Amino acid sequence: MNRDKKFVITLNRELGSGGRTVGRKLSERLGVKFYDKILIERLTKEFDLTVEQIEAFKAKKKSWWNEFNAYYQMHGYDTKPLEAEMMLTNKSMMETEQRILQELAEQESCVIAGRSAFFVFKDHPNHLNVFIQASEEKRVERLMAKHNMTREQAKEAINETDTSRETYIQKYIKTTRYDTRNYDLVIKMDDLTEDAAADIIMDFIDKQTK
Repeated sequence: MNRDKKFVITLNRELGSGGRTVGRKLSERLGVKFYDKILIERLTKEFDLTVEQIEAFKAKKKSWWNEFNAYYQMHGYDTKPLEAEMMLTNKSMMETEQRILQELAEQESCVIAGRSAFFVFKDHPNHLNVFIQASEEKRVERLMAKHNMTREQAKEAINETDTSRETYIQKYIKTTRYDTRNYDLVIKMDDLTEDAAADIIMDFIDKQTK
């Protein structure tokens, strides 16, 4: 990746690994924007759904038209969107996410966390795909400290999130998020701070640029 040209860096990360913080610090050092929740927020505006509903629907192995239609009717809409039954599937949601991601990257250099961006930009001429991971114990400890969770709550959150994300990736992208061939750089956070991880990525970028 050449930082002197328009670029996109994707960060896939495990819940509790500190990957989102790494992404934010990296974007600050590079002087570019960091995108994460904004992607889902834009989807909520387009489909009039909540963040929680979209995340839940994405992980299901069936069309979520029935759920969407029930939500649509529950909130008092008089008519159904004419093309909704054709459009609103998990596949179309993925395609919408990809369109939004590509739109962001076309505008300017950026760092994007999650949202299958590693797949979306695998053929981008100037990209870097990074995977941030950590041992389960470190992830549990981080969630307990950051979100005031019990150990059991942290483990449950990790298991549910891992399962949801992996189900989505396997079904719609036909790979696994744990296949290191999807990434240019894999970082294990157990003995690293977020700043140290950002240092590693910056060093990697600088060596490529040179």
